[in-house]
Amino acid sequence: MADTMDADLIIIGTGAGGGTLARALAPSGISILVLERGDFLPREKANWQAEAVFHAHRYHTQERWRDGSGRSFQPVTGYHVGGNTKLYGAAVLRRRNEDFVARNHVDGSTPDWPISYADLSSHYDEAEHWYHAHGLAGADPTEPLRGNYPYPPFTHEPYMADVVRQLERAGLHPFPLPLALNRDEANPQLSACIRCDSCDGFPCMLHAKGDAETCGILPALQYANVRILTGIRVRKLLTNPKGSRVESVEAESPQGARRFHARVVVVAAGAINSAALLLASANALHPRGLANGSDQLGRNYMCHLNSACIAIDPRRINPTVFQKTIAINDFYNTSGKADFPFPLGHIQNLGKVTPAILKAQRPFFPWPLARWAAEHSVDWWLTTEDLPRSDNRVSLDADGSIRLHYQPTNEAAHKRLVGGWKNILKRLGYPLVFTQRMGIEAVAHQVGTARFGTDPGQSVLDINCKAHELDNLYVVDASFMPSISAVNPSLTIMANALRVGVHLRQRFAQGDWKIQLENG
Repeated sequence: MADTMDADLIIIGTGAGGGTLARALAPSGISILVLERGDFLPREKANWQAEAVFHAHRYHTQERWRDGSGRSFQPVTGYHVGGNTKLYGAAVLRRRNEDFVARNHVDGSTPDWPISYADLSSHYDEAEHWYHAHGLAGADPTEPLRGNYPYPPFTHEPYMADVVRQLERAGLHPFPLPLALNRDEANPQLSACIRCDSCDGFPCMLHAKGDAETCGILPALQYANVRILTGIRVRKLLTNPKGSRVESVEAESPQGARRFHARVVVVAAGAINSAALLLASANALHPRGLANGSDQLGRNYMCHLNSACIAIDPRRINPTVFQKTIAINDFYNTSGKADFPFPLGHIQNLGKVTPAILKAQRPFFPWPLARWAAEHSVDWWLTTEDLPRSDNRVSLDADGSIRLHYQPTNEAAHKRLVGGWKNILKRLGYPLVFTQRMGIEAVAHQVGTARFGTDPGQSVLDINCKAHELDNLYVVDASFMPSISAVNPSLTIMANALRVGVHLRQRFAQGDWKIQLENG
């Protein structure tokens, strides 16, 4: 280990995992260096311009990846302080109890997790407080036992309140969608969030979204022991001669090549880029990639089966501005049909589709058609669980670029969810229902690739998200997940980072790395 340390702990990446961990460890006195490939996302008028966000992809990377067949594609992902939470929809749902144990699906079963819901429950509580979570405990019949949300649910606008009544009359159980937004509904004039139509998928110009920059990195930087360097692209982790510890972090910066040293290194670059980094760090003692003695690194990639749905009632104009307030889990654990005894998935509102969003995503639409469709639509997002498969994986091409081998699973369940929801919407009075399935480029819900477990032969990380084979290497983004569930992964990433933070504080306090803490 090098004598000169840049920090006690280096965190690579600032998304839901890295940003949350930085804040969790900041009060401990541990010196923390955060390395971010991108920069702070600029606050500018284009933040709320659909053409810039959805067509020009102003805030997404321009790099190209390849699929398993060698086809080049542009991934819908970005490199900023806050990671992909800067553009997420801010839906923050807990995994169900059933999501932590093996569960049968039409295409197979999910594995057991080495921890249970109870192990994350208190960390879910803390993450919800940090990220301004709004919701109503007990409203979702599938949600596990919990206390009250920090903030009451977002109220429905009149049109959406009527949709709730229609769904209830149809025998369904809609509930307020949990949202991570900085708003006090009782005192809107004092709130950052203004319930605008540029939330879901947009950066927030007002910093009202509960993202990992505003709720993780910025609070962490209030402590003198935490610093951040942006524009730093980490290329490789180098180990000591025994291959038992990470000794240094090799990176590129605008000023040229740099090397950083710390007692502990935490990777939090996202499930795809974290796997790519560890694969690129192969050496003589780790020939298949760092922490890859099990040959599981990069494997078991999962991404939700997602479809957008636009339902149009030509007789009713929908004047809603902030639409994303409803969720339905009636089909989360079962289809409700004897001939298909498997889960289907989760349904929630999209942010209100506007004419500008439709035109940005479908440039061939004439403006009058885009305006008419948006005025008469109610918009939904449908999610089905993907299953871990060894052949669904991240690998590196000879030039070091990312190749994503991926074939989705549970497609029969997703088709039933989409088809069943279309039928329900038509019965509710929406004769025109259109859906669009997301493709391989939609990687916002990427998980897997470095799953944790108790068996080093079948997992990459141990129960504390430390690499089995290296004493000071941790991974705290969505890579650790053995299964994806059918709810948005962000809150679970945040809660797990808090859990790992407790473990790291204990290790430092015990002197595992010969560090004397000033506090905590």
